[in-house]
Amino acid sequence: MKLSDYVRLLALAAIWGASFLFMRLSAPVLGALPTAFFRVSLGAIGLAVILVFLRTHIDFKGKLKPIMMLGLINSGVPFLMYSVAALLLPAGYSAIFNATTPLMGVLIGWLFFSDSLTLKKSVGVLIGLMGIALLTSTGPVTLSMSVVMGALLCLVATSCYGAAGFLTKQWVADKGGLDAKLVAFGSQIGATLFLAPFFAISAAVNPPISWGNPQVWMAMAALGFVCTACAYILYFRLIADIGPVRSLSVTFLVPPFGVLWGVMFLGEHFSVAHLYGGGLICLAVWCVLSKSTPKVASKENPAPD
Repeated sequence: MKLSDYVRLLALAAIWGASFLFMRLSAPVLGALPTAFFRVSLGAIGLAVILVFLRTHIDFKGKLKPIMMLGLINSGVPFLMYSVAALLLPAGYSAIFNATTPLMGVLIGWLFFSDSLTLKKSVGVLIGLMGIALLTSTGPVTLSMSVVMGALLCLVATSCYGAAGFLTKQWVADKGGLDAKLVAFGSQIGATLFLAPFFAISAAVNPPISWGNPQVWMAMAALGFVCTACAYILYFRLIADIGPVRSLSVTFLVPPFGVLWGVMFLGEHFSVAHLYGGGLICLAVWCVLSKSTPKVASKENPAPD
């Protein structure tokens, strides 16, 4: 890897780590559903602008429908889960739980896609579960039903990411593939269309008490344009340059940035539980990703934020 690759990897980790900060700023004011909807819709707009700027020929080659379904699984549901979790958990917690994406990929692959579960993978999953238990039970936030619910919502999101990796291979990659930028764009369209009716009903029946202030909408703009649109382009470019396995090493780097931004800008507290729980989860991810024949990690896994 070149120095520029390391710089881009750190930049991507910082951007995705900041997404949990922006959700923590937006969701309590606008609500979880509007936050998720505006994130995917602004992400779709941002990607459309990027495609026009790059003069990318937009041809989905008959794959738009499955790509939109992927958007539901890879963006619509996970972003909603993380937006609800932002009401229950500190930003640093959600960022650390996001690192379980490869672990969920292992379990999803074993349960539903006939992927082998090796001893090393099994050990990684067990270590990851220990890290989750340690973080939720001994962290700076008192263990409660809301904390447990927030953790479960994050795990639902990472399970969706894990499933989407296998579905991307079956629905897109194994059928001739497609420009990664178009996959990202189509998926955000699908996520937007999925969340739009729920958002409309919610806004009509139970609108937010406040539609926010400039700070909230700056956070939303950063969440949609930077943490979604630009981050997808950067991530897929890294995959092209350094490969999917090395690109997934960003999973190790997102939690420190997520915790750092929470401490710096939200006044969240850092404790040894972040270090020990997050360390165990990162060790678990290493066990999963450092295998000699990286089949799971190379299945075009989607972006984990």
